Amino acid sequence: MAFDIDMIKNVYSTMAERVDAAKDIVGKPLTLSEKILYAHLWDGVPNKAFVRGKDYVDFAPDRVACQDATAQMALLQFMQAGKDKVAVPTTVHCDHLIQAKVGASQDLQHAINTSNEVFNFLESVSNKYGIGFWKPGAGIIHQVVLENYAFPGGMMIGTDSHTVNAGGLGMVAIGVGGADAVDVMAGMAWELKFPKLIGVRLTGKLSGWTAPKDVILRVADILTVKGGTGAIVEYFGPGAEAMSCTGKGTICNMGAEIGATTSTFGYDDSMERYLKATDREDVAAEANKIRKYLTADPEVYANPEQYFDQVIDINLSELGPLLNGPFTPDLSTNVGKEMTEKAKSNDWPIRVEWGLIGSCTNSSYEDLSRASSIAQQALDKGLRTKAEFGINPGSEQVRYTAERDGILQVFEKLDAKIFTNACGPCIGQWARYEDPKNAPKNSIVHSFNRNFAKRADGNPNTHAFVASPELTAAIAIAGRLDFNPMTDKLINEEGQEVMLDEPTGWELPPKGFEVKDNGYLAPMKDGSGVEVKVASDSERLQLLTPFEPIGDSISGAKLLIKAFGKCTTDHISMAGPWLRFRGHLDNIANNTLIGAVNAYNKKTNFVKNQLSGEYGGVPDTARAYKAAGIKSVVVGDHNYGEGSSREHAAMQPRHLGVAAVIVKSFARIHETNLKKQGMLGLTFANESDYDLIQEDDTFNFVDLNEFAPDKPLTIEVVHADGSKDTIKVNHTYNQAQINWYKEGSALNLIKKENAA
Repeated sequence: MAFDIDMIKNVYSTMAERVDAAKDIVGKPLTLSEKILYAHLWDGVPNKAFVRGKDYVDFAPDRVACQDATAQMALLQFMQAGKDKVAVPTTVHCDHLIQAKVGASQDLQHAINTSNEVFNFLESVSNKYGIGFWKPGAGIIHQVVLENYAFPGGMMIGTDSHTVNAGGLGMVAIGVGGADAVDVMAGMAWELKFPKLIGVRLTGKLSGWTAPKDVILRVADILTVKGGTGAIVEYFGPGAEAMSCTGKGTICNMGAEIGATTSTFGYDDSMERYLKATDREDVAAEANKIRKYLTADPEVYANPEQYFDQVIDINLSELGPLLNGPFTPDLSTNVGKEMTEKAKSNDWPIRVEWGLIGSCTNSSYEDLSRASSIAQQALDKGLRTKAEFGINPGSEQVRYTAERDGILQVFEKLDAKIFTNACGPCIGQWARYEDPKNAPKNSIVHSFNRNFAKRADGNPNTHAFVASPELTAAIAIAGRLDFNPMTDKLINEEGQEVMLDEPTGWELPPKGFEVKDNGYLAPMKDGSGVEVKVASDSERLQLLTPFEPIGDSISGAKLLIKAFGKCTTDHISMAGPWLRFRGHLDNIANNTLIGAVNAYNKKTNFVKNQLSGEYGGVPDTARAYKAAGIKSVVVGDHNYGEGSSREHAAMQPRHLGVAAVIVKSFARIHETNLKKQGMLGLTFANESDYDLIQEDDTFNFVDLNEFAPDKPLTIEVVHADGSKDTIKVNHTYNQAQINWYKEGSALNLIKKENAA
């Protein structure tokens, strides 16, 4: 039986009434995305139509999911909210703090030894507040959620940008910062700007070497890393219906790389099969009762241009296997000749040193079975891998079943390292080098979602390319980036020319899923007696002190850094070794913006301290301004804060005295995170004003005392020579968000309201 079946039944019991009311109000057929959104309004039955991309709307999500790196700060904040128990079903998953190095059992034990303080904290907080806890080694959050919690037509938020993976089971699942999660866990409404809608019509059928991963790699190529910002991407068509549920999950998962609010598919037979295979026949039975409400109205998919803001057509029969990268997930290249030409012209290393399969994006049973079919061919045809091989199963259920069926043993015969059921290299938890900063230039191929510089192994010279699991396996065997498995021959150990056949696999395990211990710990019914301990001298955990309001008068603020080019949340708050400090705000603040490129000298972590005239690290400079009682300002380029949902990228600058972040454009989650922490997230009214900002600038906010919705702010920028430029900046704050700013943070307002 499914977790929280009563909650799911309750959602389904109100869906028809709410969707029908929304159709009457909107006056036209609805997409699936609209049905789910209107069915989850905080006020219940819809009574008005919302304008896409403009109206802020209060929603009531059904559940919350947190991974261990972000859960620490989310739960530290929730502890301040004045609540005895979470208001909606919530889970914590320990998947980020396990480093891949030797192999599953040793790496897991090492993580437990080194992070036991954090795991114990998360387990005790979960027990106290009624939160389900998934132990280290249980699996990657998004695969575990898909197997256990996702349900068609539901709405979920999670403290990880790849929460969107649950769209593979027909949910609207959205990545958020921990402060947003705290709102929902505390029983309050969750606010989101009503998204625009992008429809992707899939015709034809996947075959041969083409996989679901190639669909999202092509979409990323079309839309770029910011093309989905503020929109839900809804996939439909015969190609979508013919695809497996976990394949749909892969596509939705990597929608985070195009900035999409989320992605989703309509409920169909593949989802029903997956629900039944994962012991949720009860959910499938309930979903089947309201099946027409769990997909778009027929008119929408028949004439999508009338109902979506943008429509993309992809013929799966014409789609071939792709490699995206390096250094960005939207640079797409066809295998073979095109890759040869691109690699040569861009000086990308042709030799591939590692092939990595897994992560939350591609670690299902189907993914492993298809990749293992290629590995088995290598064994049968006398081939050895030219690159090293690493595997991260998505969950203990997937791992146990794959081992039972002999899939993992095939990889092991090729000397692959089977890592823990955890994120590992995908989020920088990979002990590949002793000194990654001075590691050599090289290429790797993986089935992950992100491939920013230094992402997987900390080496800025690693060229990481994203591909399907089966193509990753083939390229690892060939050892060449430009290998085309459809045309190229390989020389086996006997000197014979051989070719790889097309991959094969199973959508679901033929003998069903099996697991001995899935790693789940249910919370106590009454956790009031549980004591949550945080040592005062801990390096890993630190109880939070509420932020003081910045105020309605900012003058004399100093430029901390003007970031040049791409500045993701990895640049603002790196993962990898820094993950150990995710529960200690002051300690992790020491990595603030150390990966951002200074526009004036093109160096990282080397900015001018205007008080001393000397150059130093960004965190040190920020602390110097803060100690002197001076606020600071960060300036950035387009899509500032893309990538992970980590709210640390907002909390750390806030902690170090940054009052405002002024950029050309924001990634959605990061902009919200800045607002939640009581900061100013602003955009240049004229993008060219970015060029006016000089290294020694001081900022005076002229009319901040008139901060109001839809009203631009004026800033006086004073240069070192005494000259001035007056610039206009825009913002998207509504009155509620302005109240967060005035109170110092959204959490301060929650606490104040709970105490009233």
